[in-house]
Amino acid sequence: MAKYERRFRGDFGTVLSQLHNGILNGSASASWEDGSDYVSGDFRCTVRVYERYSFAGGNRLSVTVTLVGNGDDLFLSAITAGGSQAVFFKINTWGEEAFLEKVQEIAERL
Repeated sequence: MAKYERRFRGDFGTVLSQLHNGILNGSASASWEDGSDYVSGDFRCTVRVYERYSFAGGNRLSVTVTLVGNGDDLFLSAITAGGSQAVFFKINTWGEEAFLEKVQEIAERL
């Protein structure tokens, strides 16, 4: 499991759209699995789960993206899971790291 977090300012809808499109366009096998949205006044929270196939690891893995906003004050958390072939401990996490790097690359441009 790998994690990336960042606090920054921006437009919630624009950031969410850029993350979503960037993740899906970043890998031929990437798919949007499901999501959840919550809004209360200026507070917004969105959770998105994406999955893709890792050619390097020969398996599927996911990234969960949570975007929280209060006005233009935003917080992003992305956590990967899966991608290991071992039973009792994690080995071969290249796919997770590559998936997370894609999210980080998109977020750093915002």
